[in-house]
Amino acid sequence: MKTILITGGARGIGRGCVDYFLEAGWNVAAVDLERAPETDRLAWFEGDVASEDTARRAVDGTMTRFGQLDALLNNAGISLIGDTPPEQLPLETWNRVLAVNLTGAFLMAKHAAPHLRKQRGAIVNIASTRALMSEPMSEAYAASKGGLVALTHALAVSLGPEVRVNCISPGWIETRPDAVHSDADRQQHPAGRVGTPGDIAELVQYAIGATFLTGQNLVLDGGMTRKMIYI
Repeated sequence: MKTILITGGARGIGRGCVDYFLEAGWNVAAVDLERAPETDRLAWFEGDVASEDTARRAVDGTMTRFGQLDALLNNAGISLIGDTPPEQLPLETWNRVLAVNLTGAFLMAKHAAPHLRKQRGAIVNIASTRALMSEPMSEAYAASKGGLVALTHALAVSLGPEVRVNCISPGWIETRPDAVHSDADRQQHPAGRVGTPGDIAELVQYAIGATFLTGQNLVLDGGMTRKMIYI
């Protein structure tokens, strides 16, 4: 039975991927600041991915519990997109966003790589369309996600051919179960709807299994970033 390690697994896209891979018959290890109930095929590790101790404990604990590691999904992230202009952005805020979104992914990959090599496994990083386009006052988040795209192709070259590494850049993914979308929301997407965590999980599974795919950034946004908008 295959095993995947997912960071940021407690909520949102991460929780959707945890549920998806459990249903697909995988063993799942999840890392987050909060825990959820465990089962025979689901293990939880509490901690901050920006800490190397968390990365080490999560990988070692996954190997102790399940005996192998076939895939790593680096999903944990914080946005902090707000109303602070760059000239007023505190350095500690900048550093925190990069620590979680970028350094955390590197640390997880660092400790998972030896085990992934043995399985000829895969890493999938969750970036963002903000790596390619921006809203005002999103410097730290955009920089972290742009760095994650670059980290992806660097790792793909360094770890290949034993380990393939790709990233997914989601657009608007609705994680609130009770959200209601307007016609205007849907019409922004050539696909005709807002995305779901299940959409991301399906592409994660594809990227893990596609043995000729590595070093790529897969944009999954319902076509939103391809649509010209005039106001």
